[in-house]
Amino acid sequence: MNAFSRRGACPALSAPMQTGDGLLVRLNPVAGGLSPKSLIGLCESALRHGNGIMEVTARGSLQIRGLTAASARLLAAEVDALGIEVRSGVPVEIGPLAGIDPQEIADPLPLAERVRMAIEEAGLTQRLGPKVSVIVDGGGQLAMDELMADVRLAAVQATAGVQWSVSVAGDGRTAKLLATVDADTARDITVAALRMIAEKGREAHTRDLSRRQLGSLASWHSVTPPSVLPDISPARGEIGNSAGGSALAPPAIGESRDERAISPLAGEMSGRTEGGAQERQPSKSPIGIFDLAITHALGIGLPFGSMPAEKLIELTRQALVFGATEIRLASGRALLFLGLSPSACPALQASAATLGFVTSATDPRTRIAACPGTPACSSGRIATRAIAETIAKESADLLDASLTLHISGCAKGCAHPGSTVLTLVGDEKGAGLVVDGTAKALPAGYRPGYDAARGVAGIAEAVREQRHPGETAAACLTRLGAAGLAELYRRN
Repeated sequence: MNAFSRRGACPALSAPMQTGDGLLVRLNPVAGGLSPKSLIGLCESALRHGNGIMEVTARGSLQIRGLTAASARLLAAEVDALGIEVRSGVPVEIGPLAGIDPQEIADPLPLAERVRMAIEEAGLTQRLGPKVSVIVDGGGQLAMDELMADVRLAAVQATAGVQWSVSVAGDGRTAKLLATVDADTARDITVAALRMIAEKGREAHTRDLSRRQLGSLASWHSVTPPSVLPDISPARGEIGNSAGGSALAPPAIGESRDERAISPLAGEMSGRTEGGAQERQPSKSPIGIFDLAITHALGIGLPFGSMPAEKLIELTRQALVFGATEIRLASGRALLFLGLSPSACPALQASAATLGFVTSATDPRTRIAACPGTPACSSGRIATRAIAETIAKESADLLDASLTLHISGCAKGCAHPGSTVLTLVGDEKGAGLVVDGTAKALPAGYRPGYDAARGVAGIAEAVREQRHPGETAAACLTRLGAAGLAELYRRN
C-alpha cells in the first residue's frame, strides 16, 4: 500500500475524515489526471466500498464518501491495484491544463516538482498544518486566480524571459506581492516562507507572518551571493530555532511581540473543508471546449460537485468511444476530458447533458454551493440538493455571476465556509435564511425545509420587480436589505 503522510484534518487516502455520512477520502493523482479506465475502476470501487457518490471539490480534488474504517482500507488497496499514485504532503497545486495549454506563459510542472522536493528535503510536511498550500500557476486558459494559497507563484513574461511573481496570503486578486524573480529564487522564497509558518505552529498561515518577516522574504532575491541570507535574525522576544536541516534554512525566524501580523483574510476555510478554497467564479469557467492545438479538451461540471458513480461511469465510457485519452480534475468542480476531436466535443457534451451533468458555464447550478444534506448526511437537517435543483429551475435569473447561493444542511457550512449574500441553513427550526454571512450565523428568518425554494422564489420575484437597469442581483439584494429579504423569504 502507498505510504501517505498524515496531515491532521486533511482526508488523505490513508487518513479518512469522519463526516455525517461516514468516512471521506480525498485524492489527487500524482500524474495530474486519470486514464478513462482508471476513473471507471475508481467509480466501481466507490460503489463497492462507499455510498457510490463521486465528488469533485472547489479546488479540483476527487472525493469518495460513505466509507467505513474497513471499506476505506479496501478502497486504498484497490486504488493501488489500479496503479493510481496519489499525491501526499503539502499541496503544491498546478492548473488542470498545465503543460499542454498552448496559451500558458510557462509550463509550471518543473517548478512545482522542484518546490515539492525542496519542501520534503526541508522536513516541513509534518510541521505544517493540513490547510497550508502552494500554487504554481503557468497562466493560460484556466489560470488559478480564484484559489487561495499561502504562497502563489505565477508566471509573468519579462524582458529577460519568463519570471515568477511570488505573493502570499490570498488569491490572485488579494495576495500580497513580494517579488518577481527567477524559478530558483521563487522556490527558495517559498521554502523560506513555509519555514516561517512552521515556526509559528500547525495552525499558522502566511497571513500570520509579521511585516518584518515579509520584508525579509521580499528582499531575498537582492542578496548576493545567494548563500548569504537577508537579516532575519530574531529580535527581542522572537521565536528561535528553525529546524529542518536544509541548505535553505535561514537563521532563527520569528516575530517580535510589538510587531503587527498580517490581518486574517475573510473567508478562510474551516478545518472541516478543503484548505483555502474560495467559492469565487474562476477567471474562466472550466466548463466548455478548450483548444490544445492538435486536440481539444472538454470541461464538464458535476452539479453541486457531486454525481452518482454509475452516471460518471457511463459518461466516461462514452468519452472512451469518442477518443478521450485522459481525464483531469479542475477547480470549480469539473472534469476535463482530453484528446478529443472538434466533432467529438459537442457529441460528448450532449451525452453529458442527458446524464444530468453541467455542460454550460452559464448553468445556474454553477452558482449554488450545496453540501449532501439529507438523506445522504446524518448531520443534515434539510434536503439541500433537492432545494438547490428547484431553485436552479425556478429562480435561475437570481443566480447571475455576482453571487453564490449557499445551501447548507447544518451550521458547519462544509460546502462554502465563507460568507455569501444568501445562505440557507438547516437546523431544528427548519431552513433558516442568513443574509451576508456564513452558515454559522444567526438566521434572519425561517420557513419549513421542504418549502425553502418557494421562499427564495419570493426573493427572486422582488429582484425582478425592483432591479435597476444594469444592476447585478447581488447589488439589488444588498439594496433590499437583510430585514426586507427575511420578510420576503418568510411570507411567500
